[in-house]
Amino acid sequence: MNDDLKSGALQRVAVWDLPVRIFHWLLLVLVAFSWWSGKAGGNAMQYHLWSGYAILTLIFFRITWGFCGSSSARFAQFLRGPGAVMRYLRTLPERRSGGHLGHNPLGGLSVLLLLACLSVQAASGLFANDDIATEGPLAGLIRKSTSDFLSTVHAYNFYVLLALVTVHVLAVLFYLFYKSDNLIAPMLTGYKWRRPDETAQTPQNGSNRLAVVILAAAAGAVYLIVRQ
Repeated sequence: MNDDLKSGALQRVAVWDLPVRIFHWLLLVLVAFSWWSGKAGGNAMQYHLWSGYAILTLIFFRITWGFCGSSSARFAQFLRGPGAVMRYLRTLPERRSGGHLGHNPLGGLSVLLLLACLSVQAASGLFANDDIATEGPLAGLIRKSTSDFLSTVHAYNFYVLLALVTVHVLAVLFYLFYKSDNLIAPMLTGYKWRRPDETAQTPQNGSNRLAVVILAAAAGAVYLIVRQ
């Protein structure tokens, strides 16, 4: 790739907009913090709740941004059917990356699974309790037995989330070292290098102002939910 850069054979293309990149890294920090605060217990549980509210806000934002954000962030751009995913799986042994600027069909499926798992985690936490001193803001609206069940879901779903995150990290390393496709740098800089012969359409950025409005609306929705 370095030789291609020196010869000018690669073009620098904008792929991930600022809202998507902030969402990605902030979500990583919040999930790690939620894990720590949940394990620490005690006074840290208040921070655990606040972190969960922030994660739920990000989920609301990302789902909305998946319909009206930049082209590479839209679900319609990267969510594919089982056939497309299977066809892509057959190309994994190849050393080339496949020419996808945004998420490939397998990566799109990973995004969907992660969002679904995070949604279950955040939603169940709203109704969960620890049988000591902390309970979710909506736990009082349901029976104790139901809250206990959702507490169990909240606890075990975290292991599902951990497995998905592990697979995600391993996939990123696989693309970096086997396919020579750096997926980390574009999520930091927003840009990716591509060959002129690659036919993938250049993504169109969304509006940062719209992203701020959507984030504020998501935060407001979460505030109204937890204030029940």
